[in-house]
Amino acid sequence: MAGSTSQARRVIVASLVGTSLEWYDFFLYTTAATLVFGKLFFPTLEPLNATLLALTTNAVAFVARPLGGIVFGHFGDRAGRKTVLVVTLLVMGVSTFLIGVLPGYATIGVAAPILLAVLRFVQGLGLGGEWGGAVIMSLEHADDRRRGFNASWPQVGVPAGFVLATALLALLSATMTDAAFLSWGWRIPFLLSGVLVIVGLWVRLRVTESPLFAEVEKQGRTARMPLVEVLRTHPRALLSAFTARIGVDVAFYTFTVYILVYVTGRLGLPRSVGLNAVLIASALQLALIPFFGALSDRLGRRPVYLAGVVGAAVWVFAFFPLLDTRSFPLIVLAAVVALVTHAAMYGPQAAFIAELFSTRLRYSGASMGYQVAGIVGGAIAPIIALKLLDVYGTTLAVSVYVVIALAVTAVGLAIAPETRDLDLAHPTDLARRG
Repeated sequence: MAGSTSQARRVIVASLVGTSLEWYDFFLYTTAATLVFGKLFFPTLEPLNATLLALTTNAVAFVARPLGGIVFGHFGDRAGRKTVLVVTLLVMGVSTFLIGVLPGYATIGVAAPILLAVLRFVQGLGLGGEWGGAVIMSLEHADDRRRGFNASWPQVGVPAGFVLATALLALLSATMTDAAFLSWGWRIPFLLSGVLVIVGLWVRLRVTESPLFAEVEKQGRTARMPLVEVLRTHPRALLSAFTARIGVDVAFYTFTVYILVYVTGRLGLPRSVGLNAVLIASALQLALIPFFGALSDRLGRRPVYLAGVVGAAVWVFAFFPLLDTRSFPLIVLAAVVALVTHAAMYGPQAAFIAELFSTRLRYSGASMGYQVAGIVGGAIAPIIALKLLDVYGTTLAVSVYVVIALAVTAVGLAIAPETRDLDLAHPTDLARRG
């Protein structure tokens, strides 16, 4: 069962707009943490330690995301997908706006970094519930032959949000003095979030509920305690979703966040070099992610996903030597190829994870598996990379770390069934899924 073609397109647009805004908010913080927050909220520390602490507050969101996935996943499986998506967008937008008006350490002292961490935690709660709902709405409205393609569009929100956030920060950074950017310029993109959320809410309020969930609700089969049932009936699916994401996250945050720290701190290049390289590569992902999602509809989720894993594991050994050339074209090449391999993993990932779980438990199961992996994946990846380079003095250690994480992802793919041909309209063969 799937929704009408026009409604499916409307859901894709609503999911893409919403996730783009949420990831815009999320990446604003991540990028600002590497460029601004160390100086603004931890000015009494050495630059490296200040950056590490700023990245640690960034990691708070990853800890909050599983909690957000549990809370919003529960209501998404109990009360429906649509309402939850509206709430998550509001939670994310308000917290981002408040970060934009938050005074620094020089004004309110130690309260500044504490409030920063609290607001980042709230951001994580919103994003934790956002991903599952957006992906599942797109998937459950799709024709069976286009589930990978449709579900990949919320994933496009990641590079779209990154491009929007990075482009604004890069523009402000290029047109303002360092002192002005550090004093107030960085706040502008955060404050704009309030306006953008209004647009996202308008789009999301116009979509209909998932037809698959509506059928479950009509039959009185909604789960009373979704997470408990997921743990009991889908343990293998949870493990697969968890492990399949870890390497993707580690590779992505190494290729997009750590590159900013490495290019500016280690190589001494202007921050615009790293920002622009990642911006170009992320822009290409806007087309590549749905391409690989559609390819997974033809070839299967696991083959396309695994091709990306292998490609990233190979490319990471060329990635840092290309950065070390200090040549902008070669730095762009490093980022572009890196994010091509990421797109091959990220395109089929949404459908692959969501299809592992039955409809009545899909929001909770997919959100839990996906978001918990973020703690040991993206949350600590830039921090570990910084420490590895500091301890061993070579980027080879960082490359090996990425490869180990990707090997874990390969295991996650190996223990899962091929999900492309599963019938989502009928809750059969739970043993196979679980």
